[in-house]
Amino acid sequence: MCGIAGYSIDIESTVDRTLAAQALLAGIAERGADAVGVAYRAGDGIEVIKQQTGASALLEQLALPSSTEQLIVHVRDYTKGHPTIEANNHPIRHGAVVGVHNGIIENDDALLERHSLERAHPDMTVDSEAIFALVDARPGDVKALEELHGAMATAWLDERNPTTLWLARGVGRPLWLGHSREGIFFASTPGGLELAARALRIELRLEEVGHGRVLHLVEGRVARKERFRVPRYREARSLPSVRAPHEGTSCLQRLQAIASFT
Repeated sequence: MCGIAGYSIDIESTVDRTLAAQALLAGIAERGADAVGVAYRAGDGIEVIKQQTGASALLEQLALPSSTEQLIVHVRDYTKGHPTIEANNHPIRHGAVVGVHNGIIENDDALLERHSLERAHPDMTVDSEAIFALVDARPGDVKALEELHGAMATAWLDERNPTTLWLARGVGRPLWLGHSREGIFFASTPGGLELAARALRIELRLEEVGHGRVLHLVEGRVARKERFRVPRYREARSLPSVRAPHEGTSCLQRLQAIASFT
């Protein structure tokens, strides 16, 4: 069980980009401590920061440009692809695509072989790469997601399309949106968004993303919605959503000191 979060903010927004990233990270910190990472777009490029620690070790080190328009965040509780291999940790880069994933893809190796897609790094074994390999190979084709067998809530950026952040939800993992005049925020849980709203002192209207949905976020709004067929899937065992409570507590304390809220 991992955690994902992020935002799409209009360039004119006055929201503190770094504080927004810190708040979202703190909001999902309890969902995994094997690795943490962020990717953001400020201008044309996508910058990736990741490390094999919990969120608390990265929180106060984050410093995003004020021009940041798109952000994706991940905390990892790994199932496949050992976190000592950096390429296995999120955000994952495959070709032009950089993405994060909460869930498990059980047919990743078969999909890569079927489509003659090589791993981005020879030591990679993480199952999530199959999502971004398919998206990279078939840009704009949401039907590609129908080939994935497993649980999925995911977000990605594409270097070929600098205006859009994509969100997709299959089954088995939660995904929530927070709408505001400042932009669109998303997280694995509504609690993560509520924490961000308190830290940023903004109001968010919460909405759960439905199964089989793909959302195109552009300049702080949902610009397009698409559907894909979700194959039936049931996990062998259910996982608790709280995997690293100490990380959640530590990040909350640090965030309260940074943002001065209760």
